[in-house]
Formats: sequence, structure tokens, C-alpha cells
Amino acid sequence: MNRDTSLAALVAAARRPPSPADAAPDDAVAALLARGAAAHPGRDWLVHVDGAGGREVLTYGEAGARVASLADLLGALGVGRGDRVAVLAHNHPDTVLQYLAAWSLGACVVPLNAGEDAERLAFILAHSRAKLLFTRAEYLDRIEPLRSGLPLLRDVVLAGDRRRGYAHVDDAALAPAAAPAIPDADDEALIVYTSGTTGRPKGVVLTQGNLLVDARQIAAWHGLGPGDRLMCVLPIHHVNGIVVTLVTPLVCGGAVVLCRKFRTEAFFPLLARERVRVVSVVPTLLAFLLQGADKGTAATGGLDLSGFRHLICGAGPLTCELALRFEARFGLRIVHGYGLSETTCYACFLPPDLPLDEHRAWLGDHGFPSIGTPLSANEMAIHDPAGAALPAGERGEIVVRGATVMAGYFDAEAANRQAFAHGWFRSGDEGFWLPGRDGRPYFFITGRLKELIIRGGVNVSPLEVDEVLMSAPGVKAGVAVGFEHDVYGEEVGAYVVPLPGVAPDAGAVLDFCRRALPRHKCPKVVLFGDELPVTSTGKYRRNQLKPLFAAWRGADFRD
Repeated sequence: MNRDTSLAALVAAARRPPSPADAAPDDAVAALLARGAAAHPGRDWLVHVDGAGGREVLTYGEAGARVASLADLLGALGVGRGDRVAVLAHNHPDTVLQYLAAWSLGACVVPLNAGEDAERLAFILAHSRAKLLFTRAEYLDRIEPLRSGLPLLRDVVLAGDRRRGYAHVDDAALAPAAAPAIPDADDEALIVYTSGTTGRPKGVVLTQGNLLVDARQIAAWHGLGPGDRLMCVLPIHHVNGIVVTLVTPLVCGGAVVLCRKFRTEAFFPLLARERVRVVSVVPTLLAFLLQGADKGTAATGGLDLSGFRHLICGAGPLTCELALRFEARFGLRIVHGYGLSETTCYACFLPPDLPLDEHRAWLGDHGFPSIGTPLSANEMAIHDPAGAALPAGERGEIVVRGATVMAGYFDAEAANRQAFAHGWFRSGDEGFWLPGRDGRPYFFITGRLKELIIRGGVNVSPLEVDEVLMSAPGVKAGVAVGFEHDVYGEEVGAYVVPLPGVAPDAGAVLDFCRRALPRHKCPKVVLFGDELPVTSTGKYRRNQLKPLFAAWRGADFRD
């Protein structure tokens, strides 16, 4: 019997859940808020903490009424099921309500990062075919120069300050809207554009079912229920902030403590004051908190954290050294996980209830901290380039299939054919798995396949070198960088941020690496800087650093 290898069949295979119980629910995201508003209108749903520490609370009932009003305004402006609504803003209750209003109509949200350059913003707005843009007056100077090249963008609606000539989120409906369609799990909910460090960014299409399944799984994994609070310190233009700390509280009947931004000195006091159960962070924020502890600006002493369970950590390169040092310093558990925009958000986690010795072993005994075992809605494996599963301990590509896998990249058939080859979603990340005592496979990520440093035909994982650099004396942070070399094709460089008050010493860093790594993995050049370039979600931008090493392309490092 011939196997169907059409793109539609491959995508369907990659999105098929392991069991019918994990199929996308017959529901919609905004319906959860509406039901909550009817059942417990006075319960806190969103606590907003602004940049100055000010606090605003929205109950389920208040949020439900504001979402309904915004939906009426969108309907009056001609937005309906399947239309794209872009949002250029920051962490704010207005932003959250705009997402929910669009979803309540079956419209699709295109979140924009306000820190992106004009070219990327214009590309995303044009490529996504956005019909309406929500933004704030402070970002209008980013949008106005682009509008003449965006004929499909019909309306710009402001939140916050009013400006003449623009509709505002508090305006009454401009005209009676037709009765909206009732959205369902198959409606597109998000188009999230990838980092696009090489070539044009790709638009990841996620359905309402994707969001609900992943949020439901996250809530169950972390034991979250009615009234539990999750704190959001990550940007809500990305899936981590959206799915973990906005949709998950809706699924479990909890609340979100939405921070305008991460502030080291406010982090632990907010966990205590707001009775937060779980917070989602990236490794960069763990490093900031450790630095704050050294400076006396981050401490848990005297705070009541008895209701706090653990930190979720992923979406960036966590090292064993950083994870174990954080846990030892603060006495708080890190539940490491892994996922991508293409898998909605998290696809796997370490179990939060592991015995402490087993938890520490998975974090520190295998060269890389384990990303855990798959959620029940997913399957994971390690494949070779031909799509064959690899045995325990052997490195290959991390692949995922199940109910959290995206619907595909928007308007990108070639990218979809590559991503869904063999009926799995191919992550582009290298990793391996090991069997656990509980009979489950525990996975590890060793780096992006495209970031592997290929020195003389031998693959070097930059994360393995990062681990050593982060342990070197006098080093605040460091990353490995593969740079072009005339003899070996690529060589290993290191970009290091020294600790405050420590004089840069390339020789000391190189000597430390030589004692910890075989020669072919050792950095040959160490450069110093004030900070590491990272994305808004804490991932290192290694490619930005490569040109700094161009002078050593022809260098002879044999001595």
C-alpha cells in the first residue's frame, strides 16, 4: 500500500495526538473568560503591575465586559472570522483584552515586537495581510511611515492616549455589527513570526485548539487549579508569555499577575505579595537574579513564599551550572522544559514532583540539563536525517508530533515540506534521549543544528562550550561562536562578558577551557564585551557575533 506523502497528509500525521482524549477541544479561548465572568464575576483574573510598581486589578466580570465591548468595536470596523488583527504594544491589560476580543470573533492575532526594526514590522504586516492594527500612541511614529505600503491595513485603533484621526478602544461601536460567527478550535488564533536570524521570518500558524490543548496540559502538569496565580514577566508578543501565563490561567480558572517588564529587585517581593504559584522565566532572567543576589537587590529572606511552587524555565540556553547554582542560592526548584512557537509553546517538561536527588541528577549529570519528558498530547523522538528513530544516547534531530504542533507556516509551502517531512515536526534542534527510572524517555537539547560548529568535519555543540565558559573564573557570561576559518572551515571562538571589577584575561579563559575540553572543542580566540546580544525571549544571537572574529580567518592556531 502506498503511503500518502502529500503535504496535507504529512501535516495531519504530525498533528495527530497520541490518544483521542488529547484531541483539540470543541471550544474557543474567549469562551473560557465568558464562562468565568458568568460563574465567578468577582474573582480576580488579571493583576497588572506597571513599570513603577503601580497595581491594577481586573476581575473576570470586568474583563469579560471589556472584551465584549472591544469585540463589538472590531465587528463594527468589519473584522470577522479569519481576519488578521495585528497588535503592536507591550505587556498591558489592554493588549490582553485585544487578543481575547479578536479570538471571540474567530479572528487571528498577529503579535508584533515593538523592538523590531521598521523593515521587519512592514514585512510582517504585509505578509500576514493584517486588516486592523491595535497599537498605542507612543508607537505611532513606528507605524505611520509604513502605512502607504500596506494597502490591506484598513484601520489603526489606539489604546491609551487619544490622537485625532484614529479610532480608540473606548469608542462606542461606529455602526451596528452583524452577529459574529461562533469560533471553534480549528480557527486560527495566532500567527507568530520566528526570529528570522537567517532569511525572512516565517509565520507560525496556531489554532485556538493548539492554545487550549497546550494550556490544558501545562495546567495539569504543574497542578494548577481555580484561584492559582501565574506571574508573567516575559513579553506577551511571544508564545511563552501568551500560552503559559495568559491562556493557562483561563483554562484552570486562575489569575495572571502581568508585569510591565521584568525587574530584578521586584521579582521575589511580587511572588510573595501576589501569592504566585508558578512563574515562567528564561535562563537570562535566572542569571539576572543571581547577579542581583550578589549585589543585594534580589533576595528571598523575610518573604513568605510558602505558596510558591517552582519556576518554569525554557525558551533559551540553560546550562547545568546556571540551573544548579540558582537552585542552591535560592532554594527554589526549576522545572526545565522545551518547546517552540511551532509546538504552540511547551512540548515537554521535567516532572515537578521528582525526588530532589533525581531532579538534580537530570539537571546536572549529563552535560546538559534535561528538558524532560513529553506532555501526554505529544510524542517526541530523535531522528536521523532520513527520519529514522535513533536509540538512547545517540544525537540527532528533536522531532515532535501531536496536538500542540502548529497548523503550518503561513504561505510557505517549501518551508512546510521541510518542517513536516516524515510526518513529524522537525525542530531543527539537535539532542538525545536517555531512559528514566520511571520508564519514560528524558530528552536533552544540545543546540541548534544550524548553529553547530563544524570544525574539520567534526560537529561541536556550542552549548557544550557555553557550559564551560559560564564556569570559568572571572566570567559573568560567555557563549561559543563558530567563525569561518581557512583550514578547518570553522573554528571555535568565545565572546565573554567579564564580572564587574574583573580585568579581561583571555589567557586565563583559554587555559580554563583547555583543562575542561578536548582541543578541537576549545575556543581559539576570546573576545570581550559588555553584554551578550539576545532576542526578546532570551535566546543568544550568535550569528551577530561572527563578524567580530573575521580577523582570525587565516590564523594558525596549532601552537
